[in-house]
Amino acid sequence: MSGGVGSRFWPFSKEDKPKQFLDFFGTGRSLLQSTYDRFKKIVPAENIYIVTNDIYAEMTRAQLPELKENQLLLEPLRRNTAPAIAFASFRIRAVNPQANIIVAPSDHLIMNEDAFANDIKKGLAFVAENPVLLTLGIMPGRPETGYGYIQVEESCTDGIQKVKAFTEKPNLELAKKFVESGEFMWNSGIFLWNVNSIIDAFRKYLPDIIQKFNEGKELFNTPQEKQFVDTSFPFCPNISIDYGILEKADNVYVNISNFGWSDLGTWGSLHEISKCDDNNNANLNCNALFIESSDNVVAMSENKLVVLQGLDDYIVAESDNVLLVCKKSDEQRIKQFVTDVKFRYGDEYV
Repeated sequence: MSGGVGSRFWPFSKEDKPKQFLDFFGTGRSLLQSTYDRFKKIVPAENIYIVTNDIYAEMTRAQLPELKENQLLLEPLRRNTAPAIAFASFRIRAVNPQANIIVAPSDHLIMNEDAFANDIKKGLAFVAENPVLLTLGIMPGRPETGYGYIQVEESCTDGIQKVKAFTEKPNLELAKKFVESGEFMWNSGIFLWNVNSIIDAFRKYLPDIIQKFNEGKELFNTPQEKQFVDTSFPFCPNISIDYGILEKADNVYVNISNFGWSDLGTWGSLHEISKCDDNNNANLNCNALFIESSDNVVAMSENKLVVLQGLDDYIVAESDNVLLVCKKSDEQRIKQFVTDVKFRYGDEYV
C-alpha cells in the first residue's frame, strides 16, 4: 500500500512527494524501494503489487522500473485501506484463486530483516492452513495514539495468539492504560491471509465494498497488460481495514513479533531510532548546535546549520518553503496544522 500522503510527517512529506518516496536515511533507496527490496527476498518479484493513487503512478514507475505495468494498481482517489485491500484482493484472486497474501504499508522500517522474513514465512504457512486474518503485533514502547492496539487471549501456539479485542487509535488516556496493563500490543499494519478468507470477511462486514467490486469483476478477470485502474473507488466508503473488519471479526490472530519495527509515521517515531546526543537531541540532514536544550529532533531539507537554545521536546523541521516548530508531545496535531494551512494559504505549502 503506497497511496498515502504521510501528513503527520509534514513538512518533509507533502502531497507532491509523500514520505514513501523519500530517502530518510541517506541509503540511496526510498522507503518504498526498501520495502520492495525486503519483500522480493521472500516472494517472487512478479507477485508484488503496488496499490497507489494514480497521481503517483509515474513516481512509482520511476522508483521501481522493474515492475511490469500490470503490477501497478491505481486508485482514482483515496478511500483508506479497506477499499485498497479489496481492490488488490480481487485482482490477485483473478490471477490465483487460492493465493496467500501479505499486506504491507510501503513506509515502514524493519531493523532485523531475517527475523521479519521468518515471521512472514511462518504466517503464510498458518493462513494457508487456517481461514483466519493474521496481523503482526509489536510490544509497545510508549503510549501512542497513532497505532491500533491488540489485546490477546492467553492461549498461544508458536507465538501466534487469538485476538481478544482490537482497538484502532485510542486517545492518549486509553493508550496509557493499554501500555500499563501489559496486555496489549501495537498492530503493525502488516497482515497475512488467504485471499478467500479476506474476501469472505469483506462479504460479511463490508458488503457495500464487495458489491461495488463485484459489479466490476469482469474487469478483474480480464488479463491486463498495462497498469490497472479501478473505477469502483468513488462508490466505496472511506474506511480503514481496522475499523471495517478487524475490530468486528472473530477469526483475527496475531503473531507476536520482534524484528525492530517502526512505522515511521511521526517525528517522534523517527526520533526514537535516530542517533542522539547526551541530551537526547537528534539532527537529520543538517548540523546542529544544541544549547540548554534536550529531547529535540531537528531536520532540514539541505545541509544547514541550526542553533537551538532553551528548547525541550520540540520538532524543528524545514522543507522547501515551510518551517515547522512544534512540541513533540503535540505532534498528533500536525495533521490539523496541515488542514489549517491549506484552508488559509491554499495548496502551495502542503
